[in-house]
Amino acid sequence: MSTPDPTEPVPPEPRPERVPQPETARRSARARRPEPSAALAIAAVLAGALCLSVSAILVKLAGVDAATTAVLRCAIAVIALVPLALAERARHGGLSRSGILWAIAAGVALGVDYIAWTASIYLVGAGVATVLVNVQVIVLPLLALIIDRERVRWRFIIAVPLMLVGVGLVGGVLSGAEVGDRAVFGTVLALIAGTGYGIYLFLTRRATRRKAEGTIQPLIWASASAAVTASIIAMFTGGLHFTGISPRSWMLLIALALLGQVVAWLFINRGSTGLMPSVTSSLLLIQPVFALVLSALILAEKLTVAQVIGAVIVLVAVSVANGVWHVWSSRLGGGGTVSAPTGPGSGPR
Repeated sequence: MSTPDPTEPVPPEPRPERVPQPETARRSARARRPEPSAALAIAAVLAGALCLSVSAILVKLAGVDAATTAVLRCAIAVIALVPLALAERARHGGLSRSGILWAIAAGVALGVDYIAWTASIYLVGAGVATVLVNVQVIVLPLLALIIDRERVRWRFIIAVPLMLVGVGLVGGVLSGAEVGDRAVFGTVLALIAGTGYGIYLFLTRRATRRKAEGTIQPLIWASASAAVTASIIAMFTGGLHFTGISPRSWMLLIALALLGQVVAWLFINRGSTGLMPSVTSSLLLIQPVFALVLSALILAEKLTVAQVIGAVIVLVAVSVANGVWHVWSSRLGGGGTVSAPTGPGSGPR
């Protein structure tokens, strides 16, 4: 019997052959073990939506007139955004002249949005005003169709009549309910606000398509432009009233600017980088729902049955316009990557 030569290399023991895991099993395993980064991204977007949902409540609690509120929330936000904008400028360079002009133009529409939306809060309530302003999901694709000749998706065609029915019920036009002239006028103002917001999103999207130049610098220019626009509008609606604002109202206005225009934006921007745009947009649908619930709990706002139905229909129209059912059915069904891009900020307010 021969002894093995110690100088000869010992062959490695054969490893058991790895049986390939079926694709369905791998998908189910991924579903059972969600990625922490995705969970954090979803939590960040939902936190931003919660910050946005309290904006209308803070406006109503502050009790300051619409024009003054719109100017102050933008001015305070500009001050808070300056350090972030300087840091972005140091990392990526300054905004080009065309980028500044696009941001200023978008800010004009944003100023109209803010002043009309703030006024509507005092007329129809914080919850309803937050729901109605989401008419922007109709305005944005309509502008893209008229100006950029973009193809209209089938869900837009479905969302338009739904949105009109919901708005008609909220304003009392279709239900015949006695909601009062204030509610009708407030509904009109909320629709004007949603139109202004849709124009703001459209101009912002066109600017980013031409050249990506960061996000904070355009936002600070747009906020400053919105403050100037609201100040000009205030000249024809009773002027600005900076005196006589109580310390409590000042604190609420500061919270409005920081939560609704700085913290919320940072949360949503941070979370959206780890999610598809369509998923971010669908997650933001919780924001008007938050607003309705919080308005009922904190402000004791009461709606008629027709207004509740109308608000629900508006939310359904928003979800259809954003392709929520398509997004989540594709994800839950394992349909792979969903390509349903939306414009920047094209989710609810």
